Amino acid sequence: MNLSTASPPLARPLSPSPVVRRLAALLLVNAVGNGLFLTVGTLWFTRGLGFSAGVVGAALTAAGLCGVPAALPVGRLCDRLGAKPVLAVVHVVQAGATAVFAFTGSLWPFVLLVCVTGAASRANGVARSTLYAHALPAAVRNRALAVLRALNNVGIGAGAALGSLVLAHGGPVLLRTAICASAAAYLLALLPLRAVPTGVAPGVAPGPEAARAVAARPLRDLPFVGVAVLNAVVNTLYVVLEVGLPLWTLGHTSARPAVTGWLLLTNTALVALLQVLAVRRVSELAGAARSFRLGGLLVSAACVTLAAATGRAPGGAVAVLLGAVVLLTAGEVLSQAGSWALAYGLAPEHAHGAYQGVLHTGVALGQALAPAALTALVLPHGTTGWAALAAVFACAALALPPVARHAARRNEAVAQAG
Repeated sequence: MNLSTASPPLARPLSPSPVVRRLAALLLVNAVGNGLFLTVGTLWFTRGLGFSAGVVGAALTAAGLCGVPAALPVGRLCDRLGAKPVLAVVHVVQAGATAVFAFTGSLWPFVLLVCVTGAASRANGVARSTLYAHALPAAVRNRALAVLRALNNVGIGAGAALGSLVLAHGGPVLLRTAICASAAAYLLALLPLRAVPTGVAPGVAPGPEAARAVAARPLRDLPFVGVAVLNAVVNTLYVVLEVGLPLWTLGHTSARPAVTGWLLLTNTALVALLQVLAVRRVSELAGAARSFRLGGLLVSAACVTLAAATGRAPGGAVAVLLGAVVLLTAGEVLSQAGSWALAYGLAPEHAHGAYQGVLHTGVALGQALAPAALTALVLPHGTTGWAALAAVFACAALALPPVARHAARRNEAVAQAG
């Protein structure tokens, strides 16, 4: 196996169109609920439940850390039991925990709920990624994932718009109702999930002894772990977008505070428009590695551009910030397209859950630690801090293709030995 080899197809290909429609329905319902909760949740925690911003921030940090140990065992469960039942259980847990947010008023139950939802959110990502591997033929998987990701952004945008209406016109009762609606979305998504068929071939699912061996294998597959680490580094671009960009805009540029919302909206719209185009570069593993490399380099360029927004007049600052967001978004869609193809292409067909667990563990750890690193090591040092961060992204992007080639060669050697 070399890096130019396409991912192997499933043994019993399914017609992708109805499968994609069902997955799209699942994702849209879930995304609208998520967008609604992301918009109203923090305000409900502070004004509705009466917790301080510091308490809420610490609880959300704990939630991110709780997602780190959740990914790998959930991936193993998906390989042993199937992704559909695991995802269904995760949705029920998310629905229950989110609904209780609407009524709890005590600190420790609140912290516990935040940690449960943080772990469940990461588990949801692992189970959903494994479901895509089981339900979508390899030949159409990347394009289908691009469509689904675009729809996910549309759904989150719709939920955020609904949440904005709640914030503008609603009091505590309407805020509580919005929280309950977010919980209901997880349950509603179970309907399209039930109709999603999977195309796992007979004999692919391992027996008990093989399952235990497969569950341990990803952590022994050091080249794949290397791919996961580099992917985690580049995935911190979301922390740059959601934390670094707003703080830098408000504290270090002359742009008005409202600009931040428009910049984030620009990112959401561009992802929806560009993600399907980006997958054209990743028809095989070599193309996926190149796409990831280019994406990481564009994220690096975005960091340098963000640094250039300081010291400018308001109009100039906005123009530079917009350019940075365009670069960051292009880097996002290209690196994500490459990441999908590498994660699925380098994993055995019977162990997608375990390998996705490793990938998501890295992402969870990076996104949990990155906000503190960004606020302590990058923003206080201005241009120098952004240049150092740009160098980190560039090094990760340039290192990925040789590491991926090594992972592909290891897979070939393992297959020949077996």
